[in-house]
Amino acid sequence: MTAFENLVDVVRKLRIECPWDKEQTHESLRYALIEEAYEVVESIDDKNLEELRKELGDLLLHVVYHSTIAEDNHEFTLPSVIQNATEKLIRRHPHVFGDVKVRGPEEVKENWEKIKLSEGRESIVEGVPRELPALLRAFRVQDKASKVGFDWEKKEDVWKKVEEELEELHHEAISGNREGTEEEFGDLLFAIVNYARFLEVNPEYALRRTVDKFIERFQYIETRLKEQGKDITKTSLEEMDKLWEEAKK
Repeated sequence: MTAFENLVDVVRKLRIECPWDKEQTHESLRYALIEEAYEVVESIDDKNLEELRKELGDLLLHVVYHSTIAEDNHEFTLPSVIQNATEKLIRRHPHVFGDVKVRGPEEVKENWEKIKLSEGRESIVEGVPRELPALLRAFRVQDKASKVGFDWEKKEDVWKKVEEELEELHHEAISGNREGTEEEFGDLLFAIVNYARFLEVNPEYALRRTVDKFIERFQYIETRLKEQGKDITKTSLEEMDKLWEEAKK
């Protein structure tokens, strides 16, 4: 018995004999699946290969688990999941499994989107999950649209759009129009994501790094104040700013 077959047998046994596992559904496990996927990403960002090995196992467990639930409900089977994935890879790589010629990775991505449409997709931007973080979702939608030529030609023009949206946001903010301000703020973020794409920067990763950096520096302030026996809630902004500059160094 292979390691994969053993995993499948364990999950099936749990579904029969464990009261908690018996009750689980696709819906009850959906957010745990998202969490596991993020933990995989975090281990990659941390370059922690041992943790990555563990988290990939947890993610694989969810694939097996959802497939087993589907089998119990007579919806689909695990072999059909695997077969579908295999067939999709072959179908979407005609330059490997067929006689199509490509000039590089970008053409591969363009062909991928065209093949998706030929498979029954009604829209190029279909299939970008609503559950994705908004910055990443915007990035993926823009990237998909660009594959059929709906894109800016020069990054300088994209930057002009950012400036335009910034001005419109400022105008709405001054006017006190809350709904208009929220809409323009969204437009500005969308334009910045577009600019990030032209700079070949993933906006989601960039913002995550900045948030991590902020947390690290702020925790430095907290630590230094504790060492001095001071209460952060009673510390002046000026003093915290000095410690912030220390943290940056």
